[in-house]
Amino acid sequence: MEQKEMKILDCTLRDGGLVNRFYFTDEFVRSLYETNIRAGIDYMEFGYKASEKLFNPGEFGKWKFCREDDIRSIVGSNPSSMKISVMADVGRTDYKQDIIDKKDSVIDMVRIATYSDTIGEAVRMTEYCSEKGYETTVNIMAVSNNTDRELLDILKILSASPADAVYLVDSYGSFYPEQIRRLADMYLDAGKDAGTRVGIHAHNNQQLAFANTIESMARGVSLLDVTVNGMGRGAGNCSTEQLLGYLKSTGADNLRKYDELPIIDFIEQQMLPLKRSGVVWGYDIPYLLTGQEKKHPSVAIEFIDAKRTEYSGLFRELMGA
Repeated sequence: MEQKEMKILDCTLRDGGLVNRFYFTDEFVRSLYETNIRAGIDYMEFGYKASEKLFNPGEFGKWKFCREDDIRSIVGSNPSSMKISVMADVGRTDYKQDIIDKKDSVIDMVRIATYSDTIGEAVRMTEYCSEKGYETTVNIMAVSNNTDRELLDILKILSASPADAVYLVDSYGSFYPEQIRRLADMYLDAGKDAGTRVGIHAHNNQQLAFANTIESMARGVSLLDVTVNGMGRGAGNCSTEQLLGYLKSTGADNLRKYDELPIIDFIEQQMLPLKRSGVVWGYDIPYLLTGQEKKHPSVAIEFIDAKRTEYSGLFRELMGA
């Protein structure tokens, strides 16, 4: 199977924003932008294009909404080679109002997030954004709840859409490497005739986000999601520093542009103070249990927020005992 050129997408602000309601300082965001450029990152996702009719702007930081002026206040006209992305959730975005023509925007890519039962609307959003001039991806969430037959039907629909890429998303951190290999092959095979890329977005509930990312890469998945220090909802994601360290170890000439050191500097200068301020993410037993049981991590998040520690009780609850 032909290997497409690999690209790395940083979604620290978007997935990490789920941890702190998107309240990042401009200094943090600008520093991350500059760090990603130095590290050779290919795409940086600034957050969501959420509807201000559905979500109160007073209850979230500005990266929940990714207004054009807010992004430009950080990147200007983005003279770098790194591209800018945002995510638009099906049913949570006024996309016909808030997603303007690409020629008037500094955004390069719109990633459409959908569940299996809203694929039709996801395709309509993809068509709209593609017509506006954007690169597009469709990120199918919670696929651990879908059968192979359901997934094949969805992938067939998306291969006929204008989506540039389809993402394999391990929403609950429930997949093991052997499952990722099989699913990656399924996604790649479904998109090969249309030339559709495949991406991977892994969660770290079972401490497998990094392993699953490099397993998918070995199969031919070419869009790899990362977050600095693994920052993301619940257990977090594949960490940028892990992946860049791995890529360096391969010695491949086409990967020499990636540099881990700027990321390490950023962790020291920005992430450690963020953690000291009380922002919490990363592997913990409740996330392990929800991952094993293919459950949404909201149960574990509530458990940890309540400072509960009766893990065996949570285990029995998840098992239905």
